[in-house]
Amino acid sequence: MFTVLGQRTRHRCDGGSRRSFLKAGSLGLAGLTLADVLRAEQVSGGGASQKAVINIHLDGGPPQMDLIDPKPEAPSEYRSPFSSIPTAIPGFNVTELLPKVASIANELVFLRSLVGAAAKHDAFQCQSGFNEKSLAAVGGRPALGCVVNHLLGSAQDRAPTFVDLMQGRPLARNSARPGFLGPAFGSFRPDISHLFERELEAGMKVELARLGAGHTTKLSLMRELSVGRLDDRLSLLGGLDRTRRAIDHNGHMDALDTFTQQAYRILTSGEFAAAMDLEKEDPKMLDRYTAPVSSSNPGTKFYTSEGPQAGRKLLLARRLIEAGVRCVSVSISDFDTHSNNNSRMRQLGPIVDHALHALITDLRDRGMLDSVTVLAWGEFGRTPKINPEGGRDHWPRVAMGIMAGGGMPGGVVLGATDRYAGEATERPIHYQDVIATLYHQLGIDSATTLTDPTGRPQFLVDQGTPIAELV
Repeated sequence: MFTVLGQRTRHRCDGGSRRSFLKAGSLGLAGLTLADVLRAEQVSGGGASQKAVINIHLDGGPPQMDLIDPKPEAPSEYRSPFSSIPTAIPGFNVTELLPKVASIANELVFLRSLVGAAAKHDAFQCQSGFNEKSLAAVGGRPALGCVVNHLLGSAQDRAPTFVDLMQGRPLARNSARPGFLGPAFGSFRPDISHLFERELEAGMKVELARLGAGHTTKLSLMRELSVGRLDDRLSLLGGLDRTRRAIDHNGHMDALDTFTQQAYRILTSGEFAAAMDLEKEDPKMLDRYTAPVSSSNPGTKFYTSEGPQAGRKLLLARRLIEAGVRCVSVSISDFDTHSNNNSRMRQLGPIVDHALHALITDLRDRGMLDSVTVLAWGEFGRTPKINPEGGRDHWPRVAMGIMAGGGMPGGVVLGATDRYAGEATERPIHYQDVIATLYHQLGIDSATTLTDPTGRPQFLVDQGTPIAELV
């Protein structure tokens, strides 16, 4: 059924009252939840740039030495078992797990010296540049996508500005949160569990349950609710809101009406939902994003890891960008290889290799690569030395990343590490530098300030600057 609710909620930014507005779907009381996550105010002049970002979180912390920073001369207790292979960049090698990435290395940027990791097992730092304790007293820092939502979103957008497709730890720990900007600027978070299975650890299942049913969003109307009936209900709500607006001196109801109408348009048009429907994609393209399974040595699939179809998440991200989304966050799991690192990486590495190659070449073929920035990274690196269980543990001293697109130069290798891939020895790059670069790619000055609930200005990053070699 369609429900009109009278519940009032507090908006963090302006202190104004908000009403849980339209409910149509299945979020406990089923919800047209775009109204809950779209902007609460329209920024004048926003929406001019059509640049976009696909932020890929390699959930768990990828081992740098087993992917883009091989150290074949390291002692056996440190050395990766994977062979070092040449790439399209003369003199730069990756491991044998990334042959497809190696073939297009001249279109990519390799970050070998990421520093400043918060050593926290989520994706919040990869979403914001900050650790979760920063400004916690006033609601915390907002994720980049939520900032983009705030600065560039428009009531006339045909799709949500920020879509969060992350699973696993980033989902359970709400990594893509709006912080002090308030829930009106949060991500649109479709439930993709029916498309991609990612088993959660027992503790994280408890964390996810605490977030409630409204943590993800239903994309379709209830079968019992026709568009005509939705029109009737919307007219009723409009009448009620005109009454409320008469006593609303701050204009909150006008703003809410605007974004409820946007939510209604997006839901009933079906365009965004169609972008989420992979069955509408050419089967050949689905195959292009699906990694083959090695018959000789497929490696070990850990219970929280994903299978060959995980690359289709990046296809989904591309489809959403085409539908008008500015920022998409997605995850591939599970790089938390405390045990059996080598066999697990033999299973995971080729999935990431295939997925990145498919996305980059697909964007290039469609003429989208210059306008879409792609980033793949994790919350930290992993220990140079193999532990007694054959695994690699958390290592926040240095981490890795791969970037492409957005008009950035390709064939760039930034930074270097010591003989164990354990410390940055050249060109250290902070997580905030990467986030500042993403803002730059979207046409946003990273020196921009946002006003927190206490009235104080807060920079988008407080110690990072766009990476000079890339902008």
